[in-house]
Amino acid sequence: MDHEAVLAAYDRRIRRDAGDEGPGTRVERAGGVVRVTGGPHDWNGVLWSDVDAANADSVIAEQVRHYTAAGREFEWKLHSYDRPADLAERLLAAGFRAEELETVMVAEAAALPQRPELPDGIRLLPVTDEASVKLMAEAHLAAFGEGDAALSERIAGRVLAQLTETPDAIVAVVAMAGDRPVCGARMEFRPDTDFAGLWGGGTAPEWRGKGIYRALVAYRARIAVARGYRYLQVDASDDSRPILDRLGFATLCTTTPYIYQP
Repeated sequence: MDHEAVLAAYDRRIRRDAGDEGPGTRVERAGGVVRVTGGPHDWNGVLWSDVDAANADSVIAEQVRHYTAAGREFEWKLHSYDRPADLAERLLAAGFRAEELETVMVAEAAALPQRPELPDGIRLLPVTDEASVKLMAEAHLAAFGEGDAALSERIAGRVLAQLTETPDAIVAVVAMAGDRPVCGARMEFRPDTDFAGLWGGGTAPEWRGKGIYRALVAYRARIAVARGYRYLQVDASDDSRPILDRLGFATLCTTTPYIYQP
């Protein structure tokens, strides 16, 4: 993989030239940023920015005004190569809070395992309707705890809207241990790009280390290849990064979510 070429394609196609994030969202290019504005269940935030030391503070203030007027919490998705060099400090000074650093990783889908190898007692259930979306949300809570209930609710609302209004843009699956959901994951397709994004994959503690995360990557890789997508992209946590390393994903950069709550 040509690291510089893939990073340039990622920056251009996923960030600068981003399309709508889902039903009810709009992408705007204004005032030096590319931003997404949607409903309460949607991802709201700044995907890309072109600012410098002279105008960064005013651009940040404008985004705060925009999302505050809409009544939306939002994220400024800061990447390690973004400029100016002190943009993180400027966001903190403007009232943002930093969440955990993530690693942007990419692999060629066709080079990944295509057959899910599941531990005994686990089956995969495609997420296609409201009932299975609820199971996916329960899997999220099993993995991350009740403290993540609000995020789980937002994800469920977004996935249900996508399945209803743009079903070709998403694939979701939940791993079931009997009648109990223990891991949920989804893949979002970026139209007119070579990239499909992998999201989720958190596993209930008692089922970790048994290969479920890897199996769900393989499940989605096979679908991505069948649909003609070349790359799979993940914003990886410290827990998932070693697994993805072993599968053959390469690191492009890092990204940190900076969150502003009106």
